[in-house]
Amino acid sequence: MLVLLPPSETKRPGGEGMPLDLDALFLPALRAPRETVIDALVALSADEDEAARVLKLGAKRRHEVADNAALRTSPTVPAVDRYTGVLFDALDAATLDASARSWLGRHVAIHSAPFGPVGALDGIPAYRLAAGTSVPGLPALRRVWADATRDALERAAPGFVLDLRSEAYAALGPVPAGVPSVYVRVVTEGDGGAVRALNHFNKHAKGALTRALAASGAQVDSLDDLLVWAGREGWIIRPQAAGEVSLVV
Repeated sequence: MLVLLPPSETKRPGGEGMPLDLDALFLPALRAPRETVIDALVALSADEDEAARVLKLGAKRRHEVADNAALRTSPTVPAVDRYTGVLFDALDAATLDASARSWLGRHVAIHSAPFGPVGALDGIPAYRLAAGTSVPGLPALRRVWADATRDALERAAPGFVLDLRSEAYAALGPVPAGVPSVYVRVVTEGDGGAVRALNHFNKHAKGALTRALAASGAQVDSLDDLLVWAGREGWIIRPQAAGEVSLVV
């Protein structure tokens, strides 16, 4: 199984790992678009004011221009530890034991805007770039990433894919049609069984679900396996339209 997570806008600074090694990242076939996006971000960072405008950075976040300027040379940390925010706080990967972290490394990828999907334990630097940002010198990020990521995923033959990404990041790398997958929508049920989608708690639920999968060492190779695991572990997951499930919280 491959679990696809969205990134977070907020990230831990610094790091102790070696600088970014594109050849060591998940889906090494994406090296060319990775190089293209990194080059464009580094070039943009030469003009701090323009970079701050493009990246929509206020005064307190302008230091992130320097993060982009140093993408190739700054220290790295595992991606799952780099990101902060609601989803990654709920996942809380730093408190998982070695076996669960190893599970994350084998089964989880985080879909970043500058690097595409990276493995949970792949070392990445701090950066600033969102899925919807238009970077000078680049076509829309969807045009940079979508076909290349779909092809790379198809070649990687990941088996069953559990897609927990936001729609913006799913658009940057659609799961190939021939790969069995489900897209997860987080919902809650009110009185009378009325169902509504969640926003803030959507991220928390996805992080908690990923943590539970890792902590249990889940062996999931199909939707049926996922439903069996969910029933055993106390999660409510219901099939919906073709290719989608609801996570009820």
